[in-house]
Formats: sequence, structure tokens, C-alpha cells
Amino acid sequence: MAPEESGESVGDTAYRRLRSDLIFGRVAPGTKLRLEAMRADYGVGVSTLREILSRLAAEGLVLAEGQRGFEVPPLTARNLRELADLRLVLEQHALRLSFSAGDIEWEGRVVAAHHKLDLVERRMLDGTRETELWKRYDSEFHQALISACGSQELMAAHANAFDRYLRYLMVSFSFRGNAAATEHRALRDCALARDAAGAIAVLTGHIDDCVAFTLAGDSLSG
Repeated sequence: MAPEESGESVGDTAYRRLRSDLIFGRVAPGTKLRLEAMRADYGVGVSTLREILSRLAAEGLVLAEGQRGFEVPPLTARNLRELADLRLVLEQHALRLSFSAGDIEWEGRVVAAHHKLDLVERRMLDGTRETELWKRYDSEFHQALISACGSQELMAAHANAFDRYLRYLMVSFSFRGNAAATEHRALRDCALARDAAGAIAVLTGHIDDCVAFTLAGDSLSG
């Protein structure tokens, strides 16, 4: 759908595309973002690109270097741990609220989101590489779990932390196979049982193990 058909501006479309390119690793860490070179790729002018990059810098997805321009942040073990801790704090709080307030519509969102994630994870286990689709459904599932928390600010903060954390997983391709799929099923079951304590225990192990798996790949700086 073209931007004019969706009601989205050209600048908004360019922002979404560049943000996705950063999160899914299509623009490598450490890349200098040259405005003139990006004009043709994203279909907007230099001034609009500068606004987009400033917005992404505020989200932590781009580094603003003053007069030297913009750069894709490097991936470091320390930052991964910090993002994992931030995500865990936000998601734990949101899970408690969501499990307490969730209704049948919320249950439906959780089950539907897990169904898509589970199908892709099964295909991944069979050897089909669908990395971006897998992580998109992973994000949708975790957002569905907390979607009844009642706080848009909490949802937005979690989404930003999740996306920055996700960039590490995409660049390093951190798929833990059946272990991750089993944990996702356990989170779904805890949601339907309203077992917040159980879900938090599963989530804590899920994130800790994912960080350990990513760091074991030895692809990050200190």
C-alpha cells in the first residue's frame, strides 16, 4: 500500500523502513549514516533524513555525533546485559498488571500471537530460516502478553527496550531452538492460568539464557 493510500507521510514511511533496517541488522553496527547516500534509498530529502535520524537517536537506535553526523551503535556485551535487565524489569511489572486485568479478548490475543510464533518456530526447527518473521512474531507475542496492563507509557517503554534488545538477536542470530519454543508455550499456558509468578520465572530464565547464548557466540565487544 502506497503512503498516500494508507494516510502515512513519505517521511513516516522512511522512518519505519530505516528503523526496521536498523533493528533487523540490514544496516550493520558501526556504519556511518551518510545523508546524501541515503536520499535515494529512502526517498526523502536530507532535512527529513536528519529529523528521522534525530528521532531514532532519541530512541537509542542511532548515535548522534554532533557535527560528525550519525552512526549505527556498536554491539557490546555490556549494553546487551543492560537492555536485557531493562526489558525484564518492564516486562515483569507489565505481566503482573496484565495477568490481573486480562479478559477473554486478551486471552484471544495471546493465543493468536503464540499460534503464529509457534508455527514459525516449528519451521525454524525443521531448518527453514525465517529470521525476521520469527522475531516479528516473537515481539507480537510478548506485546500481547502485556497488552492488558492498562498503561500505554509502559507498553511504549517496553516496546523500545525490546526492539533495541532484538537488534542484538538479529545480528547474532540467537535462535535457541526447542528451548525457546518450549518457554514460549509455557508463557502462554501461564497467561491462560493467570499464573504471574510462574510466567515471571519462565521469562527470567528465557531472557537470561538468551543473553548467555548470544554472548557465547563471541560476536560482541566488551
